[in-house]
Amino acid sequence: MAEIAEQLHEHVTSLRRYALVLTRNAHDAEDLVQECLAKAIASAHTYLPGADLRVWLFRIMHNTHVSDLRKQRVRETAMLELPEPVAEADQPKRVELQQVLDALDELPEAQRRPIVLVALEDMSYADAAKVLGVPLGTLYSRLGRGREALRRLVEGARTTKLRLVG
Repeated sequence: MAEIAEQLHEHVTSLRRYALVLTRNAHDAEDLVQECLAKAIASAHTYLPGADLRVWLFRIMHNTHVSDLRKQRVRETAMLELPEPVAEADQPKRVELQQVLDALDELPEAQRRPIVLVALEDMSYADAAKVLGVPLGTLYSRLGRGREALRRLVEGARTTKLRLVG
């Protein structure tokens, strides 16, 4: 692991260049590089000695960027569905929606994607299974586990909020 950490410094400049190409924004590029390096260090045990470290790092960066774009699209889609302007009476609903979106971001991709397709994109179970390339039973189980995990995360956020307020 220490060996990988030392070699990371050799690739930071090329990672910054690639991040700038991906994000087209210096601030976002720096954030992406930091997130990539943090993930690389956290998953150093998965690096296979002898493999090209540069390729491994670029793959981590690319996957992180794609994941960030997906999260951003989910948030934008959900925000488009909110009526504007939001009245005072709608404020609790807006807070609840934000809690759900934050919790959705925390779900593993395999659970998040079925929920997004069925709940936000209004797809049938069969169509969502086709899009994901999984059998219908697999979609049902991922959807069920995802919904349960989402429920626990949202309830946990509400409990935390109540403790902070009370």
